[in-house]
Amino acid sequence: MRFEKALGYECGLIYLVLEQARTMIYRFARFLNRLLLWAILRIEIVGREKAPANGGLIVTGNHIGALDALLVFYLLDRDDIIVMIAEYHRKYAFRRWLVNAAGGLFVDRYGADFTVLRQVLKRLNQGGVLIIAPEGTRTKTGGLQRGHLGAAYLAVKTGLPVLPVGVMGTEEEKLFANLKRFRRATVTVRAGDPYRLLPVAKENRQEVLQDYTDEIMCRIAALLPAEYHGVYADHPLLKEFVKPL
Repeated sequence: MRFEKALGYECGLIYLVLEQARTMIYRFARFLNRLLLWAILRIEIVGREKAPANGGLIVTGNHIGALDALLVFYLLDRDDIIVMIAEYHRKYAFRRWLVNAAGGLFVDRYGADFTVLRQVLKRLNQGGVLIIAPEGTRTKTGGLQRGHLGAAYLAVKTGLPVLPVGVMGTEEEKLFANLKRFRRATVTVRAGDPYRLLPVAKENRQEVLQDYTDEIMCRIAALLPAEYHGVYADHPLLKEFVKPL
């Protein structure tokens, strides 16, 4: 009995040490992220106060450049962020270390990754923050592409609020053009009002999830200038959400 208690105590102590180490690495990674972004960008943040300071949250944004996720990471001043990164980034040692340190998850964009899904749901229900681009991949035109159902599914499954975010100015051609002239590029990150999606009945689940996905994408589009609206430019919902920028 004493041995079991001692073993339990030691396991608990090891867990606390590992958690503290992970938190320190996470904060160091966040510091590196801020340093990198400050060095190459002039960042305008609009609506930071709309991001909840605690509790589970799903952050949805557009994807126009390699720095988009890092900028949303910059927007959120929290230690419990879940970033989903395409699997191919795992082969780069520094990216792999940075994603792991930041609590990110590598995901297969072209298949159903149920292991990652279970991890995401668990961490969301524990109060984590998920950053996800519903488009699934970077747009080549700058305009929004069709969103996938994943973000809507997670929002319905967890009942958590969704925070829409629009990112402007991170297109790689713009970044490289400024870097060649030793200038920092100007980018804008705009957060909208959080909202929730209602539960879905089994009968018409797929249809409702598609409608919710359109809503998610139109709420993102409403935070962006017209040239970024892409396939949602003429969607009826966009007119409901758009506000003067």
